[in-house]
Amino acid sequence: MLTTDSRLERVKDEDVAAGGAEEKAAPEPGGRRRWRRAAGRAVTGAAFLFVVAALVAPVESSRLTPAAFARVPVEGIVGVALILAVPARARRYAAGAAGAVLGLLFVLKVMDIGFEAVMFRPFDLVLDWPLLSPAIGFVQGSAGRAGAVGAVILAIVLAVAAVVLMSLSTLRLSGAAARHHRTAARSAVVLGAVWLLCAALGAQFVEGVPVASRSTAVLAYDHAVQVRSSLNDGEEFAEAAAVDAFRDTPPDKLLTGLRGKDVVLAFVESYGRSAVEGPEFAPQVGAVLEAGARRLDEAGFSARSGWLTSPTAGGGSWLAHATLLSGLRVDNQQRYRTLVNSDRFTLNRAFHRAGSRTVALMPAITRAWPEGGFYGYDKVYDNRNLGYKGPRFSFATMPDQYTLSVLQRTELAADDRATVMAETALVSSHAPWASIPRQVPWEAVGDGSVFQGMGKGYDAPWPPADRIRAEYRKSVEYTLNTLVSFMETYGDDETVLVFLGDHQPAPLITGPGASRDVPITIVAKDDAVLERISSWGWQDGLKPAKNGPVWPMKDFRDRFLTAFGGGATPGRR
Repeated sequence: MLTTDSRLERVKDEDVAAGGAEEKAAPEPGGRRRWRRAAGRAVTGAAFLFVVAALVAPVESSRLTPAAFARVPVEGIVGVALILAVPARARRYAAGAAGAVLGLLFVLKVMDIGFEAVMFRPFDLVLDWPLLSPAIGFVQGSAGRAGAVGAVILAIVLAVAAVVLMSLSTLRLSGAAARHHRTAARSAVVLGAVWLLCAALGAQFVEGVPVASRSTAVLAYDHAVQVRSSLNDGEEFAEAAAVDAFRDTPPDKLLTGLRGKDVVLAFVESYGRSAVEGPEFAPQVGAVLEAGARRLDEAGFSARSGWLTSPTAGGGSWLAHATLLSGLRVDNQQRYRTLVNSDRFTLNRAFHRAGSRTVALMPAITRAWPEGGFYGYDKVYDNRNLGYKGPRFSFATMPDQYTLSVLQRTELAADDRATVMAETALVSSHAPWASIPRQVPWEAVGDGSVFQGMGKGYDAPWPPADRIRAEYRKSVEYTLNTLVSFMETYGDDETVLVFLGDHQPAPLITGPGASRDVPITIVAKDDAVLERISSWGWQDGLKPAKNGPVWPMKDFRDRFLTAFGGGATPGRR
């Protein structure tokens, strides 16, 4: 009869035998165990770096340097403390949810970085989604349809992968923290003390990027505030649009100072203050402006120039057009849609009411454009009916010289006609500046076939990094020279040219901290035209004074109608 001890001993012997058989059946060499352990540590380390990078990455692309990642994130310290405090059963759920939220914030941060790099501002969660369509159109225009489709698919895959990988990373780190509870707790305390010390001292390795990081918490807070503000933006815009001092002005009071004049309003793509004053551009662009002023003076023209502050930067040209023409600040797509579905009295409509034929030349528009009806054009020329037979020049569907040539021969050269107010978008200076046309004799422009062979440019969609600013500068010089040549060739006593930049180019060109100012110039032979704006304080010539007056772009409509009109009828609410 077996004793209790002997039974226990027999059970132990059987367990050992079973374990021995198991080891014999599936032996694991020591080298493989060491490899698995090292691989596990490497994965944990990668998860740690991924989470920390997402927490501390600065939003400004200009500050994305290795030193900017040497920071202590307060969100990570708080996260470790919360994970250690959560009951074991809820820990995985809490870690997974936190990872998913952090992943979404990381995607939002990447979008902010992209918007800061192009449009000088962060992404708006409420108002900016419609801008993704023009962005895709830009990629398609620069890299083709296949490139655009590939870019969209890649962006979606990367966004989903970021959220999934972030969730998996926080799950892994939470497990490691739970297994090494004391070490994790002590590390959180030490890092918390370091964070407080660095915050008190204002420690920075990169200017404007504190070592004591709370960038992800600030990101979440700022976007929450922005969402609330954006949701109220429609109401604010409606209140501003309800007031219009010129809506009921009769025809005999409108634009009396421009009776008998043909007025050409030309928006020059990406022509901003940086092109005129930036050290990399000012010598050459300044020389073009000064030479252009001399050429126009010899042809009998005078000019005055000033500054406007665009509602947008780096892109969104249509927002600038809408702002200048409507007299309202249109700085997002919601405002734009509201505007073009209203009866706002635009500058174009003012010319139409005063008896001019109003036309638009929009070479970058490749499909139906219902907004043309809102602006009140009698005729819209776009990529489909401009008759161009030449090559594309990167994003630009045709050279600016061709666009102005069509304006001349189809509208301005006609006999026995009404005066013309023409708005045109000149897009040869549009990013990516990989292909720039050359001027040809105006009589040789024809259907644009003469430009064949000029559109090759660089093999890649963008110029090399060390050439892109020079190519931008050359594109602006081309458009400015084309405008001057157009006035020399076709301008007369009854021609008035108003040309301005729509917005600054992206920070890639301007560098960080650039303003949103753009030059604006009025050119005319009739001294009475420029006399009307003598009180504006603008500089003689094509180059605005560095310290000259700067107006919001939305103010131009009212100032222009006041200067050249006979009065305004007070608006009504």
